[in-house]
Amino acid sequence: MTEKDLLKIEIAKEIGIWDQVQNEGWESLSNAVCGKVGGLMSKRLRNGSKS
Repeated sequence: MTEKDLLKIEIAKEIGIWDQVQNEGWESLSNAVCGKVGGLMSKRLRNGSKS
């Protein structure tokens, strides 16, 4: 698992979608939720993984 995968999982847990991802997979998420996860990942990667 890559560092980006771990970051994506961490964010999913923080915003409360991790249970859905585990049960139904990433493809079950709406475009809006995927965009939110991606945006938060980009922000953290730019800022050095600061919360």
